Order: sequence, then C-alpha cells, then structure tokens
Amino acid sequence: MQRKRYTPGRTGSAARTAVVLTLGLGLGIGLTACSAGTPAEDVAVDAKAGPAAPVAPPGRYRTLFEPCGAVPQATLKDLLPGAAALADPERDKAYRGVAAVTYDTDRRVGCTWKADTPDISHRLVLDIERVVSYDTAVSDDDRAQEVYVRKQLAAGIPLAPTAPPTTTPPTSPGTGTPSTGAPTPGRTASGAPGATAGKPPADGTSSAAGAPSSGAPATEAPASGATPADPTSTGLEPRVLEGLGDIAYLDDALSTVGANGRQRAISVVFRTSNVIVTVSYREQTTGSVEAPDSGELQEKARNLARLLAERLEE
Repeated sequence: MQRKRYTPGRTGSAARTAVVLTLGLGLGIGLTACSAGTPAEDVAVDAKAGPAAPVAPPGRYRTLFEPCGAVPQATLKDLLPGAAALADPERDKAYRGVAAVTYDTDRRVGCTWKADTPDISHRLVLDIERVVSYDTAVSDDDRAQEVYVRKQLAAGIPLAPTAPPTTTPPTSPGTGTPSTGAPTPGRTASGAPGATAGKPPADGTSSAAGAPSSGAPATEAPASGATPADPTSTGLEPRVLEGLGDIAYLDDALSTVGANGRQRAISVVFRTSNVIVTVSYREQTTGSVEAPDSGELQEKARNLARLLAERLEE
C-alpha cells in the first residue's frame, strides 16, 4: 500500500494562517471596544437642568449679647424696689442676676432677677432667641416671624388687621360713569320724594343723609372694616405695640395667688430681624397691699424693651 507523503509546508502554512486570523480578530475586537467609549469632554450637558435655586438671605445677627449685663443697675433698682432693703450681699446678688442654662449662647440666652420682701415681690426674666432657618428657601427673618406669630397667637392677641383691597365704585347703568349715590334734585338721600337739596324738609326734620326721620340725633357710623371703640377700654389691654423693633406686642394678666395674694404679669415681646426678645416682669402682693398697678408695670417693662432694642441696633 502506497503511503501518503508528508508535506510539512502545507501544515505550517495553515497554522500561520489561523494565527494571523486570530490576531486580526483580536485586534478588531479591541479597536471596536476602544472606539465604543466616549471621551469625557464629549459628554453633553443635560439641557433640562435649570439654574441653581436662589438661597434665602441670612439674618442680620450671628451672635447674642450677654443678658445679665445688658440691664443697667439704675434700671434694676427701679424694677426691683425691694432689693434696696436687702443686706449688701443679698442686694448685690439680686442685681447680678442668674444666667439661664443654654447649650448654645449664640442661639439663646437669658437672665433672671428677683427681690422679695414680706409684702411684695418682683421678678424679671429676660429671654433672647436668635432664630436660624435650616431651609435654604426660607430666610432667617421669615422663620423668626413664624416663631413670633405663634407666640402672639398663644397669648390670645390677634394679629394686626390688613388694609382691605381698594374696589372700583359701580357704574351707573347706561352712563359708564361711577355712581356716587348722590340724591337727584327733588329727592332726599334715601330716594324718597322730599325736600330739595339745600332746603330743609317741610316737617322740620334734619335733611342730613341717613338722619333718622324721628328727629333723634344721628351717630357717626364706623368706617368700613373698623369696629366701634370699647367704651370700657383703658388703653392698657393686651395689644400690638408700635415703634418697637420690627413688630411687637404686650400681654397683661392679673391672677390670684393663694388665699389673699394677687399677681400681675407683664410680657413685652418684640422681633428685630432674626432675634426675638421677651421681657417678662411680674409683681406679686400679699395681705392688705393693693393689687399691682397695670399702668406702672407696663411702662417699666416697655422702657426696658426699648433699651434692649437700642442695644441690638449698636
């Protein structure tokens, strides 16, 4: 049997061809993989992304003053009259006050003073809070206003009314001009036939607009949106205060303590930017001593609040 001759050239050529094809395929795959990536500088910016939202402005104040040293001694003598009768060490302690315990003196501080005698006692508390908003869309001042409003409503003092919107007077049908409501000649203001303008009616009654026909004196009606003044008002009721900080109110409460004691507590609260100041002044009497006078205590508390407001402006 004739054997097939071995030809090494043919086998080696096939092997080399296979290697070349393998390398070619490998390089092609590598080039394809490399070309599939996109350079960083070619990444397109998302066209839907708008500008960054504006950040609300911070409040005016970053720190708070030391409260116990903020009240002059002359003012403390007026607010704590009983301290004058104390021994020197006790009197000095009363005027020095006791600082409130807080965890961050840049956010909240306070101080308390008191002086007691057998018949009367006084207590003064000062609280100062710096409000900080953690919402970038809400300013510190707006957040402080929210805190202030909650305090005022909790005290039962309504917010100051806002002015009603201005309305356009109705037009007369067919004329296109505002209707003034003025009576036409030969008719009274009520629209009924009667005396002409500028002449008294025949029956002798007043021709003023809205005057009662019975001849009784007319009373002036309150303006639109206003309420008649309370005849028992003394001007010392809890109320909104003007000219103190950005916004302020005063609260006044009289209560009975024990069998024969009475206590009057005055609170003056005001806001300046992102700082809220509360002045609490209390007088308590016992036995036959008269009840604390509202006008005197309110004046003292308001004077101290004005002094502190000036301190914040320094």
